[in-house]
Amino acid sequence: MAAIVSCHYSSSLSTTSKLINPQLSTNFVRFSNSQKNTSFHRFVPRCSSQIPRHHKQRDRLFPLKECAISIALAVGLITGAPTLGWSSYANAATQALPDLSVLISGPPIKDPGALLRYALPVDNKAIREVQKPLEDITDSLKIAGVKALDSVERNVRQASRAFKQGKSLIVSGLAESKKDHGIELLGKLEAGMDELQQIVEDRKRDAVASKQKELLNYVGGVEEDMVDGFPYEVPEEYQNMPLLKGRATVDMKVKVKDNPSLDECVFRIVLDGYNAPVTAGNFVDLVERHFYDGMEIQRADGFVVQTGDPEGPAEGFIDPSTGKTRTIPLEIMAMGEKAPFYGATLEELGLYKAQTKLPFNAFGTMAMARDEFDDNSASSQVFWLLKESELTPSNANILDGRYSVFGYVTENEDFLADVKVGDVIESIQVVSGLDNLANPSYKIAG
Repeated sequence: MAAIVSCHYSSSLSTTSKLINPQLSTNFVRFSNSQKNTSFHRFVPRCSSQIPRHHKQRDRLFPLKECAISIALAVGLITGAPTLGWSSYANAATQALPDLSVLISGPPIKDPGALLRYALPVDNKAIREVQKPLEDITDSLKIAGVKALDSVERNVRQASRAFKQGKSLIVSGLAESKKDHGIELLGKLEAGMDELQQIVEDRKRDAVASKQKELLNYVGGVEEDMVDGFPYEVPEEYQNMPLLKGRATVDMKVKVKDNPSLDECVFRIVLDGYNAPVTAGNFVDLVERHFYDGMEIQRADGFVVQTGDPEGPAEGFIDPSTGKTRTIPLEIMAMGEKAPFYGATLEELGLYKAQTKLPFNAFGTMAMARDEFDDNSASSQVFWLLKESELTPSNANILDGRYSVFGYVTENEDFLADVKVGDVIESIQVVSGLDNLANPSYKIAG
């Protein structure tokens, strides 16, 4: 396993402020030729007539009802589009509004590790009953002082009880080819829970979080060992594209300019091919081509960090085997589905109440940028969300189902807020999971 990475900063570094206040809505489209080397345009709420210059031909004022819907979408009350395309809003007034109580039900999961664990294609109730109270320790630690330990103790006892009662069911759920490894992890998990119980009894509050993280890593490993092969067939039209059939981890090293407090930072990113095989596979293939190495950050506005627009007239990756831009489809995995939807947003499919397996809940959620009016135009431009709850409240935001999420920054994500336009991606390297990449085009053409 690769060593833990860290950011290099001076001892005088103050606490990072995650966000500045962006406008109510932000446009996550690809950079066009006319936008290169210029400031990036953003939309304002649709009750205003202000729009980007390249869409002025669509300018018109919306009636009151449509304006109200636009404002609701802009503050993230219902599932909508961050691109705020005119064509989408032309139909908004005539479409049924989603049930908000469904969209915001349940406490949101914001931790990237937890999101990735819950996104695994496993259906083993016994291991989930062990996982849940261990995840809940995060909330227990929000209680001030040593009083938090009483709640943590209840969490640990619940997890230990669930483990003892469900161990045989957990073992039976392991894939045969991974059973030995899974059993080894279960042994470490059981011993670790005993150690955490002792930490609580010794009232060592500061030692809880690191032990919790260790235990949840074991849980995630056991759950991955329950996945037997790739769980579904990718549609035929995409089967020859680079596909990530599983997960991969990459380290992105960024050189930070003009910041006396921060020199460089390595962001660890977990890419989820179980829920976005085409999107994640495309990215890993580009990483292996060193496509992003030496590329500058091209947008950092307090709402997202974005890159991937190559120099020259091309707006994406030019496949040397065809001489054309390689594009990939919009790819969205919804809760309860066995395979992703392709080529359409959840709104366009009429799935207003659907929630995504990879939501924009976490600071550092990674997704593909695309043309505003073309769902299947993503190529190489990617963005990372800098979370603000008022704009993108978890479980009811304006991004889910509109853009292909395919990973999360799991280490040093807070430092994304320090990245600025002109900072340089020195390298992105795959540190694990490259063997999960099928049809790697980088091996065929340079």
